[in-house]
Amino acid sequence: MDNAVALLQQYFGFNQFRPGQDEVVANVLSGHSAAAIFPTGSGKSLCYQLPALALPHLTLVVSPLLALMDDQLQFLNKKGIPAASIDSTQTNAQSSAVVEGVMDGRIKILMISVERLNNERFRRFISSVPISMLVIDEAHCISEWGHNFRPDYLKLPAYQKQLNIPQVLLLTATATPKVIEDMGRKFGIEKQCVTLTGFYRANLNLQAVGISSADKMAYLKQWLTQKQGQSGIVYVTLQHTAESVAKTLLASGINATAYHAGMDSDKRKSIQTRFMQGEIPVIVATIAFGMGIDKSDIRFVAHYDLPKSIENYAQEIGRAGRDGLNSDCLVLANRDNLNVLENFVYGDTPEPSAIEYVLNEITHAAEEGGQWELLLTPLSNGSNIRALSLKTLLVYLEMLRVIKPKYSYFADYRFKLLCSMEELLSKFDQERQTFITQVINSSVKAKIWYSADFSKLEQILPNSRDRAIKALDYLHQKQLIELESKQLTQVFDVFSANINDTLAPRLFERFSMKEASEIERINQLVNFFDSESCLSQQLAQYFADPRLTSPCGHCSVCQGKPAYLPAPRALNPLTDASFNQVSSDAISKLAEKATPVLISRFLCGLTTPIFTKLKMRQLSGFAKFEQYRFTEVLAWVKKNMNQ
Repeated sequence: MDNAVALLQQYFGFNQFRPGQDEVVANVLSGHSAAAIFPTGSGKSLCYQLPALALPHLTLVVSPLLALMDDQLQFLNKKGIPAASIDSTQTNAQSSAVVEGVMDGRIKILMISVERLNNERFRRFISSVPISMLVIDEAHCISEWGHNFRPDYLKLPAYQKQLNIPQVLLLTATATPKVIEDMGRKFGIEKQCVTLTGFYRANLNLQAVGISSADKMAYLKQWLTQKQGQSGIVYVTLQHTAESVAKTLLASGINATAYHAGMDSDKRKSIQTRFMQGEIPVIVATIAFGMGIDKSDIRFVAHYDLPKSIENYAQEIGRAGRDGLNSDCLVLANRDNLNVLENFVYGDTPEPSAIEYVLNEITHAAEEGGQWELLLTPLSNGSNIRALSLKTLLVYLEMLRVIKPKYSYFADYRFKLLCSMEELLSKFDQERQTFITQVINSSVKAKIWYSADFSKLEQILPNSRDRAIKALDYLHQKQLIELESKQLTQVFDVFSANINDTLAPRLFERFSMKEASEIERINQLVNFFDSESCLSQQLAQYFADPRLTSPCGHCSVCQGKPAYLPAPRALNPLTDASFNQVSSDAISKLAEKATPVLISRFLCGLTTPIFTKLKMRQLSGFAKFEQYRFTEVLAWVKKNMNQ
């Protein structure tokens, strides 16, 4: 560890580690896989950044968001640590420079999104590079029981084996005991190599106020008026709420700006930069804002709407007070928006008939030749399963040994020459010139772009597809051509013996369990705020922090102001509405595909692939009952459709 302390001083300018960092670094430098569960803003990143300097080969970091990568790369490059990322926003020259830097060992840290590992060309490149450690940021995404489950994360243990990476380091701020156990088991991490530093931060003053929707804006304005000159974030659930709240605050003399995923990326980037520099004091944002934000002097975080879960709440308040000074965290709590949170969940569960559609596709492929090839978007449209849920279904089918990933490839490779054919060929010997000429001549040329035709090439040169892709990649790296690859096609082996009549119901039950788990998470959230127990202590217990054994003394409950959440707004009974009037257009458009679930999703304003295809958002009944709970709408629709 003497060497680690020397690196800490040399590169980071610190004389000692923060709590937990030394333990994680020691585990990694001793050759163990490890996990760091630290609160937001308490130095998780250093746990991989410092060992990366000491380890002999590349450290590969998987991160869920470009914003996270950008911030960390800027920090590393300022510290003189050679780090880079590969992402879809880069030019040919930029990505080629990164590939060369990784190949010759100049780059020590490479950051990628998890989706990058689905890329056939990237996997071919990275498998030729020795890697010392795989780092997984936001590692709770690997657990189905985590609040941000991402199916692609489930493939990471297999990629670790395929790429012969000896160690893995998991990083997260928000993992419950169940999720921590799940993460550790999937990567074979020993319990003594899991470091929890505790969740409680004494400088955060947690306040929950039970308040009606009608009174929220007045309360927020008064609260923010006392914080003039301070930086902070106001979180809302929906994009249009971000716009309307920011507009109202601005009209009241509070310098607030909206931020959400519906804005173009340049505008978002500009707002984020101005907030970081202190030009914009208050951001009114959906959860699109905040990942990777490392501004130390955020003095307040307010939730105008309920957060999505306790985990989201913890992550979002964790952006306040990173400089250790007192910061206020306010939640304006009622039950009015629960239907929005719940309905997000109900929109994701595929219907049994949709699961059967996918199983029929697999069975048909097996009968044709034992392999199944799929493109995600057409399958999502055909089955009417949202893309994320479809990815989850494919992972479930892998776990049940119905399908096994064989390989994936891009169906479409396009390229254009960046120099004359003569100049390009002059850089190679005779044998390579002949091969490159055959690749280009077998391709279909439009005005400028060529489309590679590997089938045509293989008629002249059998089994040449792999070599041709390597050649095109090499020409792309050397900036002799510009190469684009599209239409990721996944190829699976099929074990049709494992497909039977019970499979679709079993899969539907698994999705239903996941749905129930998400609904329970929302109930836990409501119970958390509508409680007479210390908020800080409840949070600590939820995240397995054993240190806070008594009430904190400074949250709203400890100050004698528990939040009693008012009942939701009274809505007109559904029985007052005319079923035919609100749903006849949708039933007519969907025809034989109209099911009670689909009609209910239509009325609640929940999008599905078939609604996009049929342009159903334009119909008069769409989102007519978005204020109602999906379960109530479904019961009403079933009753009317069965009459």
